[in-house]
Amino acid sequence: MSRNRPPSQRQLKAGEVIRRALAEIINKEDLRDPALKGVSVTIAEVRAAPDLRVATVFAAPLGRGGNGPEVIEGLQRCARFLRGRLGKELEMKSTPRLVFKLDTTFETADDMARLLARPEVVRDLGGEEE
Repeated sequence: MSRNRPPSQRQLKAGEVIRRALAEIINKEDLRDPALKGVSVTIAEVRAAPDLRVATVFAAPLGRGGNGPEVIEGLQRCARFLRGRLGKELEMKSTPRLVFKLDTTFETADDMARLLARPEVVRDLGGEEE
């Protein structure tokens, strides 16, 4: 059996439902963890395991800041509370265990934009020469 199978429609739908509900819960609740005080968190994606027992949540603090790892640790400390609130919001047979990971897509996009803006890359791509 291949381990690199794309997610099923069921996994994609569950991930999106969890993402929306979790984003709303985090926005409404006053999470008491010191790493989350005064921080706006964005939930970029949720990947549900095939059996829907585990949901990997890709999150990041909103804005530019180097406190991403601390925010993820704070979210992980609040995972049991968030799972409980999620269970009340969702109509699922069981509520998945939440695993938080830092979303680095914004940094990757910035790195790619900087790379593509370099004069030698612009020249090689057939753009304007300086």
